[in-house]
Amino acid sequence: MALIDRFFLHRVKRGTLRVTHADGTVRTMGAPHPDFPDVAIRFADKGAAGAIVRHPALGAAEAFMDGRLVIEQGDIRDLVNLMTANDPWEAGANALIPALPIRMLEKVAHKVARVNRARQSKKNVAHHYDLSDRLYDLFLDADRQYSCAYFTDPANTLEQAQNDKKAHIAAKLNIGPGMRVLDIGCGWGGMALYLHEKTGAEVLGVTLSEEQLKVARRRAEEAGVADKVTFELIDYRHVTGTFDRIVSVGMFEHVGVKHYRTFFQKCRDLLTEDGVMLMHTIGRMGGPGVTDEFTVKYIFPGGYNPALSEIVRGYEGLRMFPTDVEVLRLHYGWTIDHWYDRTTAAREQIVALYDERFFRMWQFYLAGAAAAFRHGGLCNYQIQLTRSRTGVPVTRDYIGDTEQRLRSRVASPADAS
Repeated sequence: MALIDRFFLHRVKRGTLRVTHADGTVRTMGAPHPDFPDVAIRFADKGAAGAIVRHPALGAAEAFMDGRLVIEQGDIRDLVNLMTANDPWEAGANALIPALPIRMLEKVAHKVARVNRARQSKKNVAHHYDLSDRLYDLFLDADRQYSCAYFTDPANTLEQAQNDKKAHIAAKLNIGPGMRVLDIGCGWGGMALYLHEKTGAEVLGVTLSEEQLKVARRRAEEAGVADKVTFELIDYRHVTGTFDRIVSVGMFEHVGVKHYRTFFQKCRDLLTEDGVMLMHTIGRMGGPGVTDEFTVKYIFPGGYNPALSEIVRGYEGLRMFPTDVEVLRLHYGWTIDHWYDRTTAAREQIVALYDERFFRMWQFYLAGAAAAFRHGGLCNYQIQLTRSRTGVPVTRDYIGDTEQRLRSRVASPADAS
């Protein structure tokens, strides 16, 4: 029996996996189960299976991207879900971890990559966020919220869930009249425009993506609020002034562990005495770890999802009050499911923009990411910090009350732009 067959036999117990090798040999693993998919794959050449055995995560991704791993029943999301659902994070087995020598090399490479100096940060951001605007239009919601949505009901549309996310975060910020808000890692400007439209606050959004900056500024101009909502191409470390509120959504993953203390110190210095900050980030539910090589090579160079302990060490000793910590477990999996479906539906447009290999890469990225939240050890953390112990009310009631008021307001053109 081939080594990869042994791997699959050990891994797939519920649901079925039929494997057709390049020489025509067929093996079937697992057993039918109503909650698990049935998947069939074929190796197009003799070397494909070996590449996956030698380097499971990266090897499987590249074999799929190159057409050497062919999905004959189901799709790549079904295959990823079959593998991960049979070995959920809470079970503790994690048979996908490569052999020890490979794992040690990954750790060394990860430590090097985490030295995220300012000039490298800009290159890392450009690698992902300066892709064609058209690509993001094809799979994101109308507001281009490229971060975890907030599903008050799993059946909600992506647009509803992203609007609810903005309301949830705005409520936690507890913004009052005349306040100044800093949005670190502002993306295409959706959150900044929302905060101004709903609260009247003046907002400065900062980004390292030139393409995102262009879109954000254009949106502010079109909404007629460019004097109240401004955007700058600047590293957060170089921002000056003071702000009543700071929000950062989906940016902390790119800061780099060595710079966590710098990040929180800078936020503290920028906040007024009664200031409040809300950070929304992907995180890992276990201890510190490493970023897989597929993500580092193809998706987010320099990216890392922190453990909660690493975040806490970042602000420890800075005399900031952790006033609220919320863990979103399944929300990002549901979010990415929508992105995957939209990506798959837009196959022809994406292939025309790039090529078939890019489309498969993007599919693999989204399929793997969704599974990491559904079956793996990833989650989202929303962490609220204040400089004053009285910076926010002493119970969480205000969050729900404010959130309901924000949701009940009629959406403006800015929300749908």
